[in-house]
Amino acid sequence: MSRPNILMFMPDQQRADCVGCFGNLSIQTPNIDALATRGMRFDNAWANHPVCGPSRVNLMTGWYPHTRGHRTLTHLVQPHEPNMLKYLKNAGYHVAWAGARGDVFAPGVTEASTHFCGWTTAPNKRGMGPQFDPGSPLYDVFYHGKRPGENTWLDFDEATVQTAIQWLEAKPGGPWCLWIPLIFPHLPFEVEDPWYEMYTPADLMPRYAGEGHGKPRFHAEMVKKFGTDRVTEQQWQEITRVYYGMVSRVDHQLGRVMSALDKTGMRDDTVTLYFTDHGEYLGDFGLVEKWPSGMDRCLLQNPLIIQGPGVKEGSVANTFTEMVDIMPTVLDLAEVEVGHTHFGRSLLPVLGNPELSIRDRAFSEGGFALSELDLLEQATGEYANKAVLQAENPHIVGRAICMRTAEYAYVYRLYEDDELYDRRADPEERNNLIKSDSHQRCVGPLKDQLLNWLFESADVIPWEADPRFPKIPQGQHDEFHF
Repeated sequence: MSRPNILMFMPDQQRADCVGCFGNLSIQTPNIDALATRGMRFDNAWANHPVCGPSRVNLMTGWYPHTRGHRTLTHLVQPHEPNMLKYLKNAGYHVAWAGARGDVFAPGVTEASTHFCGWTTAPNKRGMGPQFDPGSPLYDVFYHGKRPGENTWLDFDEATVQTAIQWLEAKPGGPWCLWIPLIFPHLPFEVEDPWYEMYTPADLMPRYAGEGHGKPRFHAEMVKKFGTDRVTEQQWQEITRVYYGMVSRVDHQLGRVMSALDKTGMRDDTVTLYFTDHGEYLGDFGLVEKWPSGMDRCLLQNPLIIQGPGVKEGSVANTFTEMVDIMPTVLDLAEVEVGHTHFGRSLLPVLGNPELSIRDRAFSEGGFALSELDLLEQATGEYANKAVLQAENPHIVGRAICMRTAEYAYVYRLYEDDELYDRRADPEERNNLIKSDSHQRCVGPLKDQLLNWLFESADVIPWEADPRFPKIPQGQHDEFHF
């Protein structure tokens, strides 16, 4: 097979359980579901970080966030660091990035890694902005509601999708790679018709309204700071209803992109990947949005789907897989040799045989050390509560690592008690068993495995060696000044 085209469609803050083919029988995602029907769904895929920027950097580099300190929103891929798009460009792929998300590459890296980035159709609208007074319950949970008007808003996502379609319609020379990173269904919760009116409360999956048992302190502190205990069940349903609408809008946009791909006649030569950077609490545990050290399943399960030549149709892969695995998979498909040490494992063998396993566990991480307080997120407006809470109580955003196996999820926290969940009896990971006498035998081996992973991935040695004894000018060539 000649090198396929690569299309990566990436919504933001997409819960895996808010996609039809991942088990939600009420949400309308016919285009995502059709992609899975024609390709492979990964039921055990996990993000390596619960926040946008670090997750996207980790996607591009194949490095875990801790490997080179890419653990904040402001430490992005550097010009001297490898990245997936640059590999493809240097290997002869025509690389395009629809839209202009600036949370991945440091200055200069986008230009070096793509042939096209930005819009052919520019957005003419931003979001609605807050619709409720600061300090009110719906303001503090980022609810905006129904966008006015009868037409689809030409916002960031719509402009990005129109640009992607126009780029495809121009029939770029192959092989090519097109990355389509969106904003939706990232809050604030707002959407226009017809998606706003698409769902009723009866259509919604039930949220987990309880506090959980033995959960980390940030759960209770977020409830207190955001005042989510003031949000009524009817209001939670409204928030969820709008989120569903935002997901269905994303699904509609994916359908348009795939239709454009079909019209160009390039569908059979293109591998399409659908995945997200992280999930969303959406009222679970009384929480909303995400948290830098949040290791909960709703934040980290990734709705990964791959479809295209060489992918077994209508299949489901159960192997553990991580965000770091996407880079080597794409480069394997493109027949590009990787020139740096990374921690991903190519899914190429699995695409033809979903019974294969490339991993028996998955790792996720996040949070900060107390010595990094100056690097914590700064924010105003609706995000101010989150930023203030982190600054006031940095222990609750302390560094954390989660290891998931078929049986357990074990979370090591730097400044708090660890967590242990029985994933078979408690798949939503609500009841922390770390103090259960009957589970103490599990903790030591799990902690040892986590330590081994951390040690093995602690850093990387660049493949390009520096000369040990570079020539330097001898002595001082200017006049001595005393």
